[in-house]
Order: sequence, then structure tokens, then C-alpha cells
Amino acid sequence: MRIAILSFGVGWHVRDLMRAAQQFGHQATPIDFRKVQASLPHASTLDGFDAVIVRTMPPGSLEQVVFRMDVLHQLQAKGVRVLNPPRALEICVDKYLASARLENAGLPTPPTVVCQDAEAAFTAFEKLGGDVVVKPLFGSEGRGMVRVDSPDLAWRVFRTLERLQTVLYVQQFVAHPGWDLRLFVLGGKVLAAMRRRAKDGWRTNVAQGGRAEAASVTAEESRLALAAAEAVGTEAAGIDLLPHPEGGYHVLEVNAVPGWRALAPATGVDVGLAIVDSVSSP
Repeated sequence: MRIAILSFGVGWHVRDLMRAAQQFGHQATPIDFRKVQASLPHASTLDGFDAVIVRTMPPGSLEQVVFRMDVLHQLQAKGVRVLNPPRALEICVDKYLASARLENAGLPTPPTVVCQDAEAAFTAFEKLGGDVVVKPLFGSEGRGMVRVDSPDLAWRVFRTLERLQTVLYVQQFVAHPGWDLRLFVLGGKVLAAMRRRAKDGWRTNVAQGGRAEAASVTAEESRLALAAAEAVGTEAAGIDLLPHPEGGYHVLEVNAVPGWRALAPATGVDVGLAIVDSVSSP
């Protein structure tokens, strides 16, 4: 079986997938997403592959991102296995759309306001209690997030973002005990889970210094994660559950290109092998 790994360089995750594919006797080839081409009649750089694993969505213009998604849609229409499906990638890369899908599914999410001007954002800041997290609409691994808990800082942040013509995603800050849960869902099951402890402050992302440890999950935690994955259409996903001060969890995010560099050693689960097995199974 020939598997294309759409990536942005040959990093740790790409190498791990290549290692896993080799164990199954498959051929896995890294393809730079920025170099993908297509032609008509129907053909593209990815022709000849039996499956495609999307490992990253490199930065680009709106046109470039739309074109990349178009290529994945075309591959899927031709019967090529694409992990994750392109529609799921489109939903999850957009925090507003992903949050809306979670809310539509009846899942608990932090109160959020999404707007396009500083005055509306400041009104949201006050409405949400004067303590919020401002996130980029498109982003991952905790990059670009800032906690805003004073009116002066709020005005500076919101005015700056307004000048940059960005969408302002303003989410109520949820006080938590310094940890959250990341559940890795694959094929409708929770494959592994870890507790991520913040190094200091409130960020638990491992890429931002958080510490990972294996976690066993309850039936309710598993239910939330599986429902979140289904709500956005992902087959493989990292689901972040944030404990609520009054009990239970908020579903904070669904990552459609989840990493496992911290998860695998913490839990002892060979995630790369499970992913390759998933895309190569009938």
C-alpha cells in the first residue's frame, strides 16, 4: 500500500508514521503540502497513493488553503482514504465553526464571543466577567493566545487586532486546577489519554512547557470525547477537556491534526502504528 503523508518538512511525527508503515510492509512518502499541484482532466501530485494522512496545514493565503482542501476533496471523491476527511479539517481549523458544531451537539463549551471590531470585543470582555482568553481563529498548540484580565490591556489587545483585520475570538477564562485532559480518539474509540499539567500559569499545552502523564478516563470523559469527534466529523482527533470549577468538563477544542510525541511515551501506546493500521484497513 502507498501512503502519502502531507507535511511541512520531515519532522518527528512524519518519521514515526514512516516507521509504522514500514512495520506493516507499506510505503509511506512525505509530500510537502506547499508543493502539491493539480491538473485537469483529474490528476494531482497525490495520484497513485492509496491513502493520505494529513499531518499539517502550512500557513498560506486563503486561496492556498482553499486549493489544498479542494485537492483533498477531489481525492476523497475518487475513493482515496483521507485522514482526516477534508470537511473535518475545514471545520476544526476554524475555532468558531468547530465551537458552533460542539454547541449544536449539546456539548459544554466555555462562553465565547466572536466579533470583528474592538468595541464589540470590549463589550464581550465585560459581559464575560472581565477575564478572557483571546485566541487566533486559526491556530494550534497554544500559540497566539493571550489572557486578558484588565480593561486597559483589553483595549490595547482589541485595538491592535482590529488594525490587523483579524477576527476576535474572545472566550471566558475558566479557572482550572492547573491541568486538563487530552484524549486521542481514533476510529470511534479512545485510543489513549493523558493529563497535561501546566508548567506555570494556565497554559497546559505540552508545546508551551506543559508536562504529560498517562491518565485513565471515566465513561463520561470518554463519552464527551467521542461525541466531540463525531460532532466535527473527525476520525482521528485530540480532544481537550478542561475541568470546570463546579464539576464536569468543558470541551475546549478538537484538534484534527493531533500530535502524539508526548502522548505515546506517557501512555505506552504506539499511536503511529494505530493510525497506519486505521488507514490501511478495509
